[in-house]
Amino acid sequence: MKLWLLRHAEPLAAAGLCYGSTDLPAHTLATRQVAERLATQLPPGLSLQVSPLLRCRQLAVALQARRPGLIAAIDPRLRELHFGAWEGVRWADIDRAEFDVWLADFAEVPPGGDGEPVRALMARVAAAWDAWRAGGRDAVWITHAGVMRAALLLSRGMRLPARARDWPGDVLPFGEVLTLE
Repeated sequence: MKLWLLRHAEPLAAAGLCYGSTDLPAHTLATRQVAERLATQLPPGLSLQVSPLLRCRQLAVALQARRPGLIAAIDPRLRELHFGAWEGVRWADIDRAEFDVWLADFAEVPPGGDGEPVRALMARVAAAWDAWRAGGRDAVWITHAGVMRAALLLSRGMRLPARARDWPGDVLPFGEVLTLE
């Protein structure tokens, strides 16, 4: 079984902005280009599970326009991590002491003071992962970098990162695909 993780196209956001679960649209042209490329790469008969955030829904619609047989379903478990008070703030402007508090207890401390703890993100992505594995079919998730990193950990058998350094640092660029088995 394969799981294709598609990262949305670049959002309409200022460079360096922490936007997490803020519902930003993606660049229209970039979304169209990603859909054109991916429509030829994905095998037939796949189901699309889509984050409810606009930038992912845009990619799903663009893919369906090129591959009418693709059936999409919104899955709230695939939304990006909510960064609390840091949403809409430039990463460079986030107080370093606050950031260090989060990193010191990465799984439990809510980012931005009132965001979603990594434990909660991992739990919801694990629920989606387990449902995919139990379903016994190839699938596509149209989602975000945080969800992709969580899925990568799950593919390695890790249900919760013990430390911030356990979190995968590398991530695919906007509009790219990660395939897991």
